[in-house]
Amino acid sequence: MLVVALKPGHDGAVAAIDNRQLLYSLESEKDSRPRYTPLLPTTILDIAERLDAIPDVVALGGWSDLRPRGISYTGAGYEGIQEPTVTTSRFFGKEVKFFSSTHERSHIYMALGMAPRDAAPVRTVLVWEGDVGAFYLVDSQNRIIRKVPVLSEPGARYAFLFGLADPTFAETGAKPRLNDAGKLMALAAFGNSADASPDIRDVVERILKQDSMYPAPKAEYRDSVLFNAGVESIECKNAAALLTERLFETFAQAAREHTPEGSPLYISGGCGLNCDWNSQWADLGHFSSVFVAPCTNDSGSALGTAIDALSTFTGDPHIDWNVYSGLDFVTDAQPDAARWRSMPLDDDALATALAAGRVVAWVQGRWEIGPRALGNRSLLADPFALDTRDRLNTIKQREDYRPIAPVARVEDLGAVFHQDFEDPHMLYFRHVRENSGLHAVTHVDGSARVQTVRDSGNPRLHRLLTAFAAKRGYGVLCNTSLNFNGDGFINRTSDLAFYCESRGIRDMVVGDTWYQRVEGS
Repeated sequence: MLVVALKPGHDGAVAAIDNRQLLYSLESEKDSRPRYTPLLPTTILDIAERLDAIPDVVALGGWSDLRPRGISYTGAGYEGIQEPTVTTSRFFGKEVKFFSSTHERSHIYMALGMAPRDAAPVRTVLVWEGDVGAFYLVDSQNRIIRKVPVLSEPGARYAFLFGLADPTFAETGAKPRLNDAGKLMALAAFGNSADASPDIRDVVERILKQDSMYPAPKAEYRDSVLFNAGVESIECKNAAALLTERLFETFAQAAREHTPEGSPLYISGGCGLNCDWNSQWADLGHFSSVFVAPCTNDSGSALGTAIDALSTFTGDPHIDWNVYSGLDFVTDAQPDAARWRSMPLDDDALATALAAGRVVAWVQGRWEIGPRALGNRSLLADPFALDTRDRLNTIKQREDYRPIAPVARVEDLGAVFHQDFEDPHMLYFRHVRENSGLHAVTHVDGSARVQTVRDSGNPRLHRLLTAFAAKRGYGVLCNTSLNFNGDGFINRTSDLAFYCESRGIRDMVVGDTWYQRVEGS
């Protein structure tokens, strides 16, 4: 059975599953398009070009938009766990099953289908994102048997705090910005919830009790010390730490009271990108295990709808998948020979260049699904010098308080981090050993969001890390996404060369070819 699913709205994407094998999950924002781009015709054409047959099932994810005259619904709509709609239709001359289920269900089934198989009689799924905040109990037949609402709009509430402190965020009529949540997560590490003033505590509780964040009610908080205080103010940082704590407490208490102790937990939704919360779920002790997919936010919603369709027709949501299920890199031009000279990649020589402080644009194979660079569309650099973090943030045109993540061989985890568990998709925090010297990748609170690499997972990157370990003692590098600020991953030679030339990057690797900038160019 070939299933193709479409995700409308922001983070538009298309996914294809054939006989339980994920073939592609393509997000429209990738290939240097603006973050959160809606589904584009070119994305549909990209997947149509690569499929060998017309699908048996065409699945449309539900969505809704607030319009001047009311809410406009796409497919099955945004919220709800009601049964999907299934009809028969024609698609390019073939009779196919046409399927639609809600956006809420796409998150549930994305987590269920990507998680490892288990024999648990009941599974707990947590969906927390911009709008939905609830637990779901799923039986051994993969049926949703209960919904436990906890708090609506958890992601929007979290992002709103950043906008409240940001003088550039409108007082009325605005929506919480999708990218502010990640920035607030970084700022929370600079704060201390214990130092939050009574006024800050009052604001955080008001945010938790607010009826809705759409539109963002900033004007109602003019009396607060946080109103336009500046996102880097100590008030904002302490409030970020407190809201981070209170949001988790709210959901953890609901988990203890309403979900089966000892059941596996599957996390879905944009809040699943918060590594602090993921680590706390793992440490809570209530669940037997915790699973978070690399595309836990809306980037995995098309895939979730495809899995929901697969489960509806077969009774089994589980799929075989690989995180590198995007498109191959496109060679649309050759780098200017007057500016770039090419040579075969030599891991030892590249490791020497990295150890000497060079920043390398690193491209391998197909792009990663989800928002995080996992070694196929990355900027790599030496992790020891503190100023490397500032250099990379300057290249990325990001705020200087944003941390830089490391990538590490599994062989080095125990030597440089206090926790040595594997995390190939960079979804949990751990603490850096003080004597490791990894200054560029250690956040202000001593934490790091690490992608762990073993030879069987990403052999090309593992070989480079091994070569670097021979130079500097540890197979650890800085790893941040290869993208223009505000855009998805770079995926073609012309964009890559322009990016490197405009950002002062003198080394780029594409597959087995190393391009070095010609001196004086």
